Amino acid sequence: MSLALIIPDRKLDDLQQRLSQALPDTRVEIWPDITDPAAVEFAVVWKQPPGSVAALPNLKAIQCFGAGVDAILADPTLPALPIARIVDPALTQTMVRYLDGVLSYYRLRLDLFKQQQQQAVWQPKSPRRIAHICVLGLGELGAAAANYFAALGYQVSGWARTAKQLAGVQCYSGDAGLAPAVAQADVVICLLPLTPATDSLLDGPFFSRLKAGAIFINVARGAIVDDEALLAALNNGQLQGACLDVFRQEPLPAQHPFWQQPNILITPHVSAVTNVSTVVAQIADNYRRSQTGEAMANLVNLNKGY
Repeated sequence: MSLALIIPDRKLDDLQQRLSQALPDTRVEIWPDITDPAAVEFAVVWKQPPGSVAALPNLKAIQCFGAGVDAILADPTLPALPIARIVDPALTQTMVRYLDGVLSYYRLRLDLFKQQQQQAVWQPKSPRRIAHICVLGLGELGAAAANYFAALGYQVSGWARTAKQLAGVQCYSGDAGLAPAVAQADVVICLLPLTPATDSLLDGPFFSRLKAGAIFINVARGAIVDDEALLAALNNGQLQGACLDVFRQEPLPAQHPFWQQPNILITPHVSAVTNVSTVVAQIADNYRRSQTGEAMANLVNLNKGY
């Protein structure tokens, strides 16, 4: 029996070595160099090529290498097997710190001062007034962000597809709840999962409902946002700025118009980076569970897509 790492375009020697140490009786192989596909009973995947998982006839379980599983579920050949995702307690803290830093960036008008520097303009400005923050997506990360900003004294609203309750947060849900959730927000943070229901959800009509001059932050998945609608909202003043950490195609192509948009802050998908030691421990634990017939930890609800 063996474990396969199906994670293209990434150097996996260190992960392979760590997993081999954690599972000394198991062969750990890197796709596509699989010695015997029939011997693979457990696969660790991330943005796998379609058909690569289906080519393993005796697979028992699938482990996502990260927290989001949308890229795995997009494979039309994916076999009907249990899928687990990584849950890193430190990931939440990392995300919240990133968002706090981005909020400070805009509150202190560092985006404006950067443009003034490029133009050799000296024009002091007082900090932006940011009073109301809306968080789209109230799962583990979204709830943590909403609670964090509420504790700092911000007025916080939140939206999810299903009803949620968070102390100190005005929660909305369902199609009818989206517009009132964002209507008065100075900053809108996207932490939604990418599912068929949220693909391109944030489109032209969505941005038109935002408060004029709002700031938009996306740390979820790029495909949740209609790129052209976002650019239009930035160009017509509906949005005064956007911070994007995730994109439909990553790395972001050099010719993409986002690069040349002066009021977009781009970061290369660094808002929450999973700790390798945590990943190895959870993969090893779920591998052992799959071998003994136990339910894996952090199982994905395949009906919901997360």
